[in-house]
Order: sequence, then structure tokens, then C-alpha cells
Amino acid sequence: ILPIIMEVYFEKQKTAYDKAHELARELKNSPEYQEYQRCKEVAMENETQKALIQEYKKLQFQLQVSVAGGGKPDPAEMERLQKIMAVLQLSQDATRYLMAEFQLQKMLADIYKILGEAVDIDMDMLRG
Repeated sequence: ILPIIMEVYFEKQKTAYDKAHELARELKNSPEYQEYQRCKEVAMENETQKALIQEYKKLQFQLQVSVAGGGKPDPAEMERLQKIMAVLQLSQDATRYLMAEFQLQKMLADIYKILGEAVDIDMDMLRG
């Protein structure tokens, strides 16, 4: 019975940071993360595809920052992003990777929303 009491005692002593590290370990072992890692490894084997994915992400980020800052997306950059996406969609490996990344990001956003609601932080920016 002493081990059970000790376990309960130490469980109560865990800090929020300990729980965060525990959650991080759980996330690393999640099917979503495992699939993401597997798809990333396969997609990044091809150097041309890797460069296209990196350029796509860079452009996507730049456009998001521009819009978030109140600006309008540059039409030339939007067209470039669409062309890169069209090329990437021809590859099952790239498509699987981007979809796995999206699923992982969605899971992380859901977790962040749960945490934010627990401490009453406005999470309107996560609503679709």
C-alpha cells in the first residue's frame, strides 16, 4: 500500500511543466505524429520535392503574415503559391506529407484551445 500512497503523493506534486513534458511525450507517441514523421521522411527524400515543399511553406507563411498584418496578398505570390501547390499535388508523397502535417497541426490547435479554455483565454483566433 505504501507504493500506492507514494505514487499518489508524487502525482500531486507534479507541476504544470511536468505535465507539459508528459503531454509532449504523449504527442511524440501519437499516431498523428508518427504518421507525420513517416510521411515527412518519404517526401523529403527527393531533393526537388523537398525544395518545392520548403518554398511552398515559405510563401504560405509570408502570405499569412501579410494578411494578418492587414495587408492584401500579392497576386503574383498567390499565383506562385498555387503553381507550386499544383506541382506538389502530382506527388502522392508530398500530398500525404502535407495532409499529415495538417492533421498534426489541427490536433495541436485543438489541444491549445482546450488549454486556453481551461484558463479562460480568448481563443477566437482559432475559430474557422
